[in-house]
Amino acid sequence: MEQYLAPLNSLNQRPRPSHRHRWKRSLIELNGRFDPNYRRCISGLIIQSYSEIGAFPHTYHVDGEPCQTHIDWFTWNNNPGTTSRWGISAVEFDSKGVYLASVTRSGCLTVHDFDNICSPDVKEDEAKQVLHVSTSQQLDVIRWNVANQDEIACTSIKSSEVHVYDIGYVSSEPVEVLRKRPNITVHGINAHKGFSDIAFSSDDNSRLLASDANGSINVWDRRASDLPCLELSTNSSGSLNSIKLSRDNEIIFGASKQGIIYMWDLRGGRSSTAFSNHKEGYCSPLIAVKLSHELEKIWSLKAQSNIVSKEIHSIDIDPSCPYQLAFHLDDGWSGVLDTNKLQVTHIHCPPPPWLDEFDGLTNVSFLRRPCWLLTNSIYIVGSSTSNGLYLLDFYPDSVSPCYVDYNCDDKTMMEQVASVYRTDFCHSLKVLLHVLLIP
Repeated sequence: MEQYLAPLNSLNQRPRPSHRHRWKRSLIELNGRFDPNYRRCISGLIIQSYSEIGAFPHTYHVDGEPCQTHIDWFTWNNNPGTTSRWGISAVEFDSKGVYLASVTRSGCLTVHDFDNICSPDVKEDEAKQVLHVSTSQQLDVIRWNVANQDEIACTSIKSSEVHVYDIGYVSSEPVEVLRKRPNITVHGINAHKGFSDIAFSSDDNSRLLASDANGSINVWDRRASDLPCLELSTNSSGSLNSIKLSRDNEIIFGASKQGIIYMWDLRGGRSSTAFSNHKEGYCSPLIAVKLSHELEKIWSLKAQSNIVSKEIHSIDIDPSCPYQLAFHLDDGWSGVLDTNKLQVTHIHCPPPPWLDEFDGLTNVSFLRRPCWLLTNSIYIVGSSTSNGLYLLDFYPDSVSPCYVDYNCDDKTMMEQVASVYRTDFCHSLKVLLHVLLIP
């Protein structure tokens, strides 16, 4: 019997508890909220659900006649290369994701109820359009008024006006036209044309901002005048391609053609000598960050590439992480600038054009404008060499395969080199979608 008795010394030891894996779903039900890490784990299921939903050739009419986009599309289709005025240049959802607004380079502005066009089995129905306006000028940018979802604004790089439409009115004329101030020189008035991007303030229905080809941001108070009340200057003649207003409407970011990200403090501060005049003022940037300098600090990237200054096509703030400012360059590279540390934290380098047998014929010189998903820090980028999208994991942590670690040993550095330049790009799921683009 003694062989079945436990030794005396073992009675004084505490038994080791058996650890069980915690069931994630039960934690969500008990806590009543989604943990960010859990959302990221299941985001792969959402990404895999994306599929091709259809393409729409914009075969619409105005007063019984085909609209200009319709005409230009068939002209280009019968004789490719005859004109560059074809295709949808910009799209944007309203804040609830119900209405989708789009503009074309042929001058068409359309607003759709997305439920009426999201099925591949449903053909285009002009009767279900919320708005269709055929203008006489090229349109490159469209934005919803965040504070008033009945209003949308559009403009062009070839126009010195911003047109504001109210979808509540059945009218082809804008309810408001905002103009920029002409530049007066020793040779007279020199009106530089061209707006590249628009931003609305979320807490002020009357404030609108637009960047121009002269390296400035024009700020309008729509209650006071159709001319800008403030001009944010970069002290450079280079064009600003993209602007983004922070969530608290206090900081405005601007991306230039020279590869610099500027920041202005709209509250004033040391950069606001211009608020002395209530009619018109000038304001210099608070901070300017040259992206090529920040990219050179990434050892693994510099070891494989000759880092040069590149044009920034677009910038956008992560909806689920307000200090992450995504950028997209003209060579297809994308990344994240941490606005708190002013440091690049994520980078994605797509495969070179020759790997996709890219012949250059489909390359378009227009600005590409990627966007974020509302949750999980996933950045969507259109491929510059094929018909597809990259869904990039820019989660603000080292678990992201695109994360850049500045403090690591040589072995980790070499692994990072292979990770950044591997051609399979398993961390970016390339989904072949035709999202409302003319085929």
